[in-house]
Amino acid sequence: MNIYLIRHGEDDSSFRGGWSNLCLTENGINQSKELAKKLKNNYCINKIISSDLIRAKQTANIINSELNVEIEYTDKLREMNNGLLAGMKNDVAERKFPGIYFNTLDMNEKFPGGESPAEFYERIVNGFNCIVNENANIDNLALVTHGGVIGIIYAYINGLEWSNKNKIIKVGCCEIIEIER
Repeated sequence: MNIYLIRHGEDDSSFRGGWSNLCLTENGINQSKELAKKLKNNYCINKIISSDLIRAKQTANIINSELNVEIEYTDKLREMNNGLLAGMKNDVAERKFPGIYFNTLDMNEKFPGGESPAEFYERIVNGFNCIVNENANIDNLALVTHGGVIGIIYAYINGLEWSNKNKIIKVGCCEIIEIER
């Protein structure tokens, strides 16, 4: 099975992401359209599974407008649950929750109203394994998701120790990471 981990297109970086329902920016829409053409011309995707958060769904739908394959949406590929900070303007979040960022949390410390990095890791690994097992008959599977999710899957697949304190892999908007499972 070939798995293509795809980060969603650009969203508005003046807001906190996580479980927010931010839409793609105009640039993010254009990035997704370019990616869709690249996928159509260079890959043989059989199915798309996307995070059910809006920015990922928009990206997946734009991709699928070119590929026209089965598409599924799931909460198993959601970004970190940043609780009360989700979708909050950065300046407001800094006033209400000073110094609280993904990389400042201890592994078992939760975002206010959200999850801890350790819970995030376990949720993604379990969700990824479930998706792979349920789609074992698919040759080329595209997973449209988020940067944090891709980092966890990449670390897990490669047997690397994961932590919220350091990025194992940096993934740009609409970038593809190919893995073989």
